[in-house]
Amino acid sequence: MKLTGLGQDKTATAVLAALAAVTFIIPFCNLVLPADSPMHFSAYTVSLLGKYLTFALLGLSLDLVWGYCGILALGHGAFFALGGYAMGMYLMRQIGTRGVYGDPLLPDFMVFLNWKELPWYWLGFDHFWFSMLMVVLVPGALAFVFGWLAFRSRVTGVYLSIITQALTYALLLAFFRNEMGFGGNNGLTDFKELLGFNIQSEAVRAVLLMMSGITLMTAFLVCRWLVNTKLGRVVTAIRDQESRVRFLGYRVEMFKLWIFVFAAMLAGVAGALYVPQVGIINPSEFSPLNSLEIVIWVAMGGRGTLYGAIIGAVLVNYSKTVLTGLMPEIWLFSLGAVFVIVTVLLPDGIVGLLKHRLQEQHS
Repeated sequence: MKLTGLGQDKTATAVLAALAAVTFIIPFCNLVLPADSPMHFSAYTVSLLGKYLTFALLGLSLDLVWGYCGILALGHGAFFALGGYAMGMYLMRQIGTRGVYGDPLLPDFMVFLNWKELPWYWLGFDHFWFSMLMVVLVPGALAFVFGWLAFRSRVTGVYLSIITQALTYALLLAFFRNEMGFGGNNGLTDFKELLGFNIQSEAVRAVLLMMSGITLMTAFLVCRWLVNTKLGRVVTAIRDQESRVRFLGYRVEMFKLWIFVFAAMLAGVAGALYVPQVGIINPSEFSPLNSLEIVIWVAMGGRGTLYGAIIGAVLVNYSKTVLTGLMPEIWLFSLGAVFVIVTVLLPDGIVGLLKHRLQEQHS
């Protein structure tokens, strides 16, 4: 046990060090060093790394509920998309008269669809503080309502997984409708500025990368602290022996609920950081396939470790970037093959393999 703990601490420290390097060194090299310097990183690289970090935060949030509580949520991407839409609504309100139709209040898609006034649920999104509040409250509220109903009914296992997938698919269909007031199939895009700064500038891109990295490191440390508290240990016990924990007098559904809601809020923050870096949010983010990809990130990295989810998210998405550029038609087949190989040969993921090798060296 001592060796295992030492290995975990070393790995966690190494992951945090790597994240800190990406968070601070990459933006510095992008903004300060000249473009012809071998150490200069392009704006494209900065945006790409920032996107990877948001995906790592999303994977971390799923690992919290799946790896430590045993809740395999196949619709976790819904919370990510809701956080993204909250940020997208704020960015759309900042466009003002610079839109195609020049309407100071209505976004372009509403003018095109002959909307006469701004829907009530868009009110307040012209304020940054209100939008950031919605980034965590909307996913959290959905997770609370869904979790309250599901956990009180003692829905578990594959049934819970299917219901979460049905939830995100229902949201996908709803957000595709123009009547919903979220841009329909095209979603929200053509953003101009964030907090008064040009969202396309290299400085803003670099700051977004830094904010993504700082948020990810903070979330990792908070989650690591949580799982080592009494509440975290009870949650882990629920994962291993739910009926025994219930027999001991704990209200299992309440422990599941708080961890589920907290993870949903983290996913919402990830979505909010993702949108300004990619410049668009549309209903495809609710796709069940996206949620399945998140599960693969965590499984590949090693669930129940937190840093395994970060490693898996970065590696899988880097592979996706490379393969979709070289051979886009084989990406999904490759992703499926990776999942099968990891499930059969590496049930504990890459982190589990590294821990096993470390124990062998010290034995």
